[in-house]
Amino acid sequence: MTGDRQPDERELDGRAELLMIKLDEQAEASGYHFNPDREMTFLLVRGLVTNTVRYGYPGCPCRLMSGKKIEDLDLICPCDYRDDDIVQFGTCFCNLYVSKAVKEGRAESHSIPERRLPTFEERKAEMKKRRDDPEGAGMKVWRCKVCGYICCRQSPPDECPICFAEKARFERIKAMEPQSAPKASPAPDPTPRR
Repeated sequence: MTGDRQPDERELDGRAELLMIKLDEQAEASGYHFNPDREMTFLLVRGLVTNTVRYGYPGCPCRLMSGKKIEDLDLICPCDYRDDDIVQFGTCFCNLYVSKAVKEGRAESHSIPERRLPTFEERKAEMKKRRDDPEGAGMKVWRCKVCGYICCRQSPPDECPICFAEKARFERIKAMEPQSAPKASPAPDPTPRR
């Protein structure tokens, strides 16, 4: 935050209430869902506001930030791990975003394991590997067959955020997905042949 004055608790709570409304609307509009436990959700959003004041960016409230944005980019909410966690466990690491089944009470949310690599160097190496092989990174392009909505994720959303068609109505569009760079062929043998 710029300036010397730090916001008081009431101001932080007010910011959290406004941010919670905004994030909830954005989540629902893009096929994601906030945790239905509003009290817990408010505390998590309050953590995002606190981290924004503290570091200048809304880092995940359930993880320790380094204070160096370049090292924390993967943890800026929504974090890079959200989609994988929701698909595998029904919730993101901090439990802010949940699957439709959890939101509707058909499934419960539980603690989930941390998938973030422990050091910045390891995370940099993983990012480079994904950049060099986007196909291997698991990002796929999905199109809603009902309304044409397109998204890029590991799997389609539970329902289309535009027309509310169910997950089964999405199709994968491989032609729009990033392709891995072709493997370089070995250099020709420089020795002359007789």
